[in-house]
Amino acid sequence: MEKIGRTVTPTLDRLIASTTEVDPPLAALDLTTLRANAADLVLRAGGTPVRVASKSVRCRAVLQVALGEKLTGAGGFRGIMAYSLREAIWLARRGADDILMGYPTVDRGALAELAADPELLNRITLMVDSDDHLDFVLAAAGTTSLRARLCIDVDASLRLGPLHIGVRRSPLREPSTVAAFAKRAAGRGFAVVGVMFYEAQIAGLPDSSPPIGWMKRASANELATRRDAVVNAVQSEVGVLEIVNSGGTGSLEVSSADPVVTEVTAGSGLYVPTLFDRYRAFRPHPSLYFALSAVRRPTPGIATLFGGGYIASGPAGGSRVPKPVWPPRLKLLRNEGAGEVQTPVTGKAAADLGIGDRVWFRHAKAGELCERFTEVHLVESDGSRTVVPTYRGEGQCFG
Repeated sequence: MEKIGRTVTPTLDRLIASTTEVDPPLAALDLTTLRANAADLVLRAGGTPVRVASKSVRCRAVLQVALGEKLTGAGGFRGIMAYSLREAIWLARRGADDILMGYPTVDRGALAELAADPELLNRITLMVDSDDHLDFVLAAAGTTSLRARLCIDVDASLRLGPLHIGVRRSPLREPSTVAAFAKRAAGRGFAVVGVMFYEAQIAGLPDSSPPIGWMKRASANELATRRDAVVNAVQSEVGVLEIVNSGGTGSLEVSSADPVVTEVTAGSGLYVPTLFDRYRAFRPHPSLYFALSAVRRPTPGIATLFGGGYIASGPAGGSRVPKPVWPPRLKLLRNEGAGEVQTPVTGKAAADLGIGDRVWFRHAKAGELCERFTEVHLVESDGSRTVVPTYRGEGQCFG
């Protein structure tokens, strides 16, 4: 028999109690915590609407919790930021009416489908950052002019002399360059409706040292000045913008404090994976966990679990592996880590794990876990459980 004992949090208590009859591997989500996290995101955004990043969710039922039953927006949330055009089309055909692409696309089939459907053109905004993107969209659509909605991705990294601090995204950075591009896009028939700034060096880094704190403040100050100049320059060419998007779960307060920003984006804050454990702006309350079963006892101090090699994207290292959280005081083996088929764990609690007992984990990143499961068990505050499909469970895998 599995020794449940005392768990780490009330959230995990509910998940364990509700899923005792379910065979692992399984993914479970506490809806009470999820809703509290959603409310916290809205509070942190300070009245600026929050767009949900679907890549960090990858489950339509969870998008519905944040946005409302018909995916049209409710409370402090507004719209979806999609990561794939095929995904955006799929969501639009199921009721989503405000979808901003977070990244450019070169999917010719999806672009042709978008161009041929006025309703899709109305619901989906493409992301671009170069004339090559415009050429590609028009070629895929088979036309020389297309009234597609466009948002321009603007580089939001911090430059300190030769140093580039942030992610490598858009080649567009300076106000005059962005405005000139917007003018060319409008001249080719596109509707330029927005600009986006994703400050990964603020949103994606934990507050782990004073130098990082200094860098974040310096970056926020530089970006606020440049963002205002970019918006003014673009609007002088194409008119008032509907969308000035910025931020992520880790930078909602910073982005929403800028009056030029019309919306912020967040998704990971709904699940709160381990990469958000060391942020000072908010207290993490994880809502999504997964469980694995013990299938071997190679030594008295080691239990081997089935599955578990759910490594998160990003730079390889310890921060990208899943973390065992219950029973407490378990850890992965240095030489094996989380495996494709088996994951050994050791530590004080390993000796008490019997064959068939389960270990609960948190993933390092948010929506990526849903690519490993076809369904998620949603658990209410009273312990009742509903099983819903992930994107993968609905037969969708968008990359």
